[in-house]
Amino acid sequence: MNAPDAMAHNEAPARQVIEAQKAEAARYAFLLDWGTRLGLLLLLVTFASYLMGGLPPHVPLEHLPGAWHLPVEQYLKQTATPTGWGWLAHAAKGDISNLIGIAVLAGSSLPPLLGLIALYLKRRDYAYAGICASIALVVVLAASGILTAGH
Repeated sequence: MNAPDAMAHNEAPARQVIEAQKAEAARYAFLLDWGTRLGLLLLLVTFASYLMGGLPPHVPLEHLPGAWHLPVEQYLKQTATPTGWGWLAHAAKGDISNLIGIAVLAGSSLPPLLGLIALYLKRRDYAYAGICASIALVVVLAASGILTAGH
């Protein structure tokens, strides 16, 4: 086999790797793009709704100046503001509803990771599927509050 034939023979696997990486990057970017767009849209809609009075606030505006100076623990107690995932029960309140968009933005890396797992499993690339699954598990555990170090 002469040198040009050897180079052409070696280029075929390299092209396959490059094409596979393009597919992975395209899937990840597409899903991440839509997740961030949805999160930003939710932030805009919930904030606009709060500003226009479409959703009643959890803490009435007239009570805020009296609570702003308080330490966090006292503020939470005085305003009965939930902590952790407790905000979900109050998501229809104008001053808490913006957390929906923040949660979507914070979790927008999860669908792309799950999309990559499916792609890697289809190619029988179990090592990368396992890495993506591990990262997704860490994201879910971190969001759940299980992986907290305390305060």
